[in-house]
Amino acid sequence: MTVELAYRIVDVFTTRPLAGNALCVVLDPCPDPLQQALAREVNLSETTFPVVTGASSYDVRIFTPRSELPFAGHPSIGTAWTLGPATWTQTTPGATVVVEADATGAVMSQPDPVFVPLDPALAAAAAGLPGAEAVAAASAGGLRHVVVATEAPIEAAVPDLGAVEAICRAARAATFCLVRRLDDRTLHVRVFAPGEGIAEDPGTGSAAGPIAVLARRQWGTGTDVTVLQGAEIGRPCRIEVHAEDGAVRVGGRVTTCAEGRFTL
Repeated sequence: MTVELAYRIVDVFTTRPLAGNALCVVLDPCPDPLQQALAREVNLSETTFPVVTGASSYDVRIFTPRSELPFAGHPSIGTAWTLGPATWTQTTPGATVVVEADATGAVMSQPDPVFVPLDPALAAAAAGLPGAEAVAAASAGGLRHVVVATEAPIEAAVPDLGAVEAICRAARAATFCLVRRLDDRTLHVRVFAPGEGIAEDPGTGSAAGPIAVLARRQWGTGTDVTVLQGAEIGRPCRIEVHAEDGAVRVGGRVTTCAEGRFTL
């Protein structure tokens, strides 16, 4: 029997198609055994499978090309925006968050991160940097990130992806994030996730909250900051973060790029 599934590809953290971080949202109910295979076929950072459960609520499963995630940022923002303007309650295996979507983009709440310090020398060496001021494993929504705060420029850094994957595996983290303070309201970020089949991620909303909170503690950056990410791989993203304890929010603009149907 043929299975047909409507989908839409949206670009998150940008105002124009073919920039930002692309997301595939599968709009029709998808059999569980097909979900990971479809995410592998699409081969974007994430593919989502939402199921609307009420007037303003939905459950969603989120897959990278290699695995299912308990929570993620740009998929939450892009999925809510695709479902339409509303204040959505989104439930994933790792967290229940509120996502406010309008015609131009969306903003999601995010659980406060919990930080565990890691070895700065080991992380700096894996990142290809001369040093790091602070390194921590940051957990929020069931997802963990290794966050490396450095004062060194990161645009030309060439991480050892094997070493990065080993650090992430030891820390049970999905991503390895480099952050540099540009000024009190702007952070430059690069994120690597080789264990998830993503060499470098264009825009990582789930990491943006913890990154902004750590930057505020380390450097005294503002409560409201802009994270710039993805330019190094030709997918510039602009992520807006409110980094207040107990009220972390992450948002950005979203635009449609493509739509169609899977015929399986």
